Amino acid sequence: MKLRKVSAASAAVLALALTATACGGDDKDSGSSDGGGKKITIGIKFDQPGLGQKTPDGYAGFDVDVATYVAKKLGYTEDQIEWKESKSADRETMLQRGDVDFIAATYSITPERSEKVDFAGPYLLAHQDVLIRADDDKIKSPEDLNDAKLCSVTGSTSAQNVKDKLAPKAQLQKYPTYSACLNGLQTGAIDALTTDDSILAGYAAQSQFKGKFKLGGFKMTNENYGIGVKKGSDLKAKINTALEKMVDDGSWDAAVKKNFGPANYQNEPAPKIGVVVE
Repeated sequence: MKLRKVSAASAAVLALALTATACGGDDKDSGSSDGGGKKITIGIKFDQPGLGQKTPDGYAGFDVDVATYVAKKLGYTEDQIEWKESKSADRETMLQRGDVDFIAATYSITPERSEKVDFAGPYLLAHQDVLIRADDDKIKSPEDLNDAKLCSVTGSTSAQNVKDKLAPKAQLQKYPTYSACLNGLQTGAIDALTTDDSILAGYAAQSQFKGKFKLGGFKMTNENYGIGVKKGSDLKAKINTALEKMVDDGSWDAAVKKNFGPANYQNEPAPKIGVVVE
């Protein structure tokens, strides 16, 4: 990095600017690890019912509840939270650029991602599973997906993983959205939808789908959801402390029941902080 000298006049101007900022020239104190700042920016999904969803009434879902709890423990009130959409492909970049203070967005902890960002948690252990019609008694195991029409969204590897490892004769169907897959499942155009069980439970818990679908319970992979922070951030330890408190005081169980209960989601117990299940 090159350093260049500045004149005394320039230095004075710079000092005045820094003083103005310190006195409240900026209306946002995002990134403060001590909490109590004017704003904290949190990345979530905007389109995943039960986990992170933007609604006419605000933001809802398990990830939202976890993030809100953590923010409060960091010293922020709900009206001091600025929610920002964090699409899967953008999450590492958003953290690295400082666009958000942390991300809670079905963010699975992996070795590859851990090279770029740090993770607090995990706060939920999910598994790849399938969603089928409630009256379907033919699909009882992953092997029963052979010859079945298996749906996943474009860009996802979930369905291909099933075909490669468990059901080589599965007929893959790519739809643009999970909602489109659900409509196909409802009409019989497809036989099963696959992705993380927490995501499936969130969709199945919607009022218009209540009682129409069920989870297979196959637990085909382990997905350890963590809260992403910028590499080296001291927020990691503070978020871990907040997550431990959330489990201890019963708020974690309450959030699971609230967001996934209508789908009869058989969730795993709260994971131990720092322990990633392979």
